[in-house]
Amino acid sequence: MTAFGIQEALKDLGIKEVNKGTSSGSLFFSDKEVIESFSPVDGKLIAKITTTSKESYEKVLHSASDAFATWSNKPAPLRGEIVRQFGEKLRQKKEALGKLVSYEMGKSYQEGLGEVQEMIDICDFAVGLSRQLHGLTMHSERPGHRMYEQYHPLGIVGIISAFNFPVAVWAWNTALAWISGDVCVWKPSEKTPLCGIACQNIIAEVLEENELPEGISCLINGNYTVGEFLTKDTRIPLISATGSTRMGKIVAKEVAGRLGKTLLELGGNNAIVVTPDADIKMTVIGAVFGAVGTAGQRCTSTRRLIIHESIYDKVKEALTNAYAQLRIGNPLNENNHVGPLIDTNAVKMYNQALDKVTTEGGKIIVEGGVLQGDGYESGCYVKPAIAEAKNDFSIVQQETFAPILYLIKYDGDVTNAIAIQNNVAQGLSSAIMTNNLREAELFLSHAGSDCGIANVNIGTSGAEIGGAFGGEKDTGGGRESGSDAWKVYMRRQTNTINYTTKLPLAQGIKFDL
Repeated sequence: MTAFGIQEALKDLGIKEVNKGTSSGSLFFSDKEVIESFSPVDGKLIAKITTTSKESYEKVLHSASDAFATWSNKPAPLRGEIVRQFGEKLRQKKEALGKLVSYEMGKSYQEGLGEVQEMIDICDFAVGLSRQLHGLTMHSERPGHRMYEQYHPLGIVGIISAFNFPVAVWAWNTALAWISGDVCVWKPSEKTPLCGIACQNIIAEVLEENELPEGISCLINGNYTVGEFLTKDTRIPLISATGSTRMGKIVAKEVAGRLGKTLLELGGNNAIVVTPDADIKMTVIGAVFGAVGTAGQRCTSTRRLIIHESIYDKVKEALTNAYAQLRIGNPLNENNHVGPLIDTNAVKMYNQALDKVTTEGGKIIVEGGVLQGDGYESGCYVKPAIAEAKNDFSIVQQETFAPILYLIKYDGDVTNAIAIQNNVAQGLSSAIMTNNLREAELFLSHAGSDCGIANVNIGTSGAEIGGAFGGEKDTGGGRESGSDAWKVYMRRQTNTINYTTKLPLAQGIKFDL
């Protein structure tokens, strides 16, 4: 994509003051500090964005609080209508937003379009859900009484998102929060601030067209210190945070200290188990996309391939041949499979991980390395690598956000592979490749994968919005997107109605006056 194309995309998304500082919608900025957004695609400065001061943050919270009083009193189907309109705007701007995601973050253009499609899909899901925020009714032990549960809006939801999905994860949260009657304050990653501004511009149009308060959707920009404004604020009952396990533990401790609620989507160390009954062709496709898609920067990226010894060499050869066909380069060129890492710090961690695996006794079978020369000026392009390793290597136990795949051999039956799969601190996504029904069912049973996501004959990445997304252990336990994930954005209330002229007490207690 040419520079002209980037400028056209920015213009279509309402971002005009490129390289001079930009703002939009419910943004209140300090003039003291700026974030510089550089593209990992070509290393060029895209824009400078002023950051949010504490004083400006207070204005944002007042705006959000005032908006909540209005928004929460709208009927849920009406809130769903606003989300529907937002989804329509996204359809109109899908190409432009997809290009910005690709250029600012570095994922392929097709993945950028796919991320915007996730936003559209969650809007569709939320629209239908706006008429299905069901409670329960139950029988009372007291005659002439009725009991039921209902759900009410929480208030202000704080959202802290990561660079690797700079728009979709925000939409997962906001679409459900909005139909629940909440308002949102979003701090996007300081590595992808323009994506946040673009989304804010789109929803701001919808709110203005419907004469609704702009505080329904608010944006703040900055580094972790700005995120602390949210985590420490007792006016915000729920913090949804996506990022590293290290970051999540800090957020969890801070929010728990004020008895707030958290929804945490943290690290993954995802594995595919490959049994003797696996379809090798399907395995290679799932493993390669899982390992190199988004340059290995998905929380669901495939990090480990646990292969039975009887087919180990066959799978290794097939993977090596597949990696030889990968094309690395500008992600806006749809002929390329792999784009850049987010920045040079990520490149440094990639190199350190490769050094560490060899130091611990592993063997590199598909060489990595940093690419240089024409088209690689940003210094962020690396070769996807494959290493033979053991699961107990310290580097294998860690999540390295880069395209490094570890091959691990197992013997015996599938229970040995499952034990290896589960023997990491993280518990996000997992998969098994097998045509053996017993192996598949065991993997999905309580004695199988301990992850929040467990798949059969597909890879670890590529979740659909219809199912709840999230994981266990060091992944944080949160659930976003589909199923009944909406409940975390609301408070549950139990109600009992006495329609008699008497006042019996529960448990048969007598209290006569």
